[in-house]
Amino acid sequence: MTGGAGFIGSHLTDGFIAQGHDVVVLDNLVTGKTENINPEAGFYLMDIRAPELEKVFEREKFDVVCHQAAQMDVRKSVADPSFDADVNIRGTLNLLINCVRSGTRKVLFASTGGAIYGDQEVFPCDETHPARPLSPYGVAKLAVEKYLHFFAVEYGLQYVALRYANVYGPRQNPHGEAGVVAIFAERLLSGNTPVINGDGRQTRDYVFVGDVMRANLKALDHPENDAFNIGTGIETDVNQIFGHLNRLTGAGAREKHGPAKAGEQKRSVISHQKAKSVLNWSPEILLEDGLGQTVAYFRNRQK
Repeated sequence: MTGGAGFIGSHLTDGFIAQGHDVVVLDNLVTGKTENINPEAGFYLMDIRAPELEKVFEREKFDVVCHQAAQMDVRKSVADPSFDADVNIRGTLNLLINCVRSGTRKVLFASTGGAIYGDQEVFPCDETHPARPLSPYGVAKLAVEKYLHFFAVEYGLQYVALRYANVYGPRQNPHGEAGVVAIFAERLLSGNTPVINGDGRQTRDYVFVGDVMRANLKALDHPENDAFNIGTGIETDVNQIFGHLNRLTGAGAREKHGPAKAGEQKRSVISHQKAKSVLNWSPEILLEDGLGQTVAYFRNRQK
């Protein structure tokens, strides 16, 4: 599990261990936290770009690699495309080369449904929608999907790419640009008013991390090389997210708007019908319930 000390990766680690799998976590702890790592998992403090990765693969002989580690900040990718490509493309290639060398059977890849399609023509869009990413982050995720196809054809390495919508939930990092739910929840609980970019009418598809974990468990047993949207098909704008969290935290804050962010997508929402029909996966956690669990997590952290 790359990125297994992070937000999504730690939940996936918990899910795989609960299913009886042996899990080894690889994380450089730049954004991950040791407190997130399941005590039943093995752990290597290592960057996915490290040459020493070869020794880890030789020692562990992984059957499946679940690749969650990434440079995940879209705005940072725009500011520094070279760094984004170094982590998200070169780092992933380092993993894939070692998968082939060591006999790994399959790769589960955390792709993106929020950034890979660019400006959508259909709402919600399915996997047949043209992929025209508007950020280096989205370009890198699409490039990795193409590399996965190459490694499958050339070396027989199986893969499933899961194109996540906007994932939220407990353990999400409330510091930085990513994760509006975590940022708003923490600031409201701290008595601060978060700033809504622009008019707040930009929409996203918010999917709970527990549902993402279930999707990965389903993908583990999928016999084909494939890509799936993992989202809810429901658009929610930022003002609505603020309103829900304002009520759940009891903050009673007033909306505070700032300048719009340049280049930000106005609408993003993806269809999960393919995952429903092929993987028998659908989101189960309603937004209101998922936000409640997230607020409870951040509230407990402040005690």
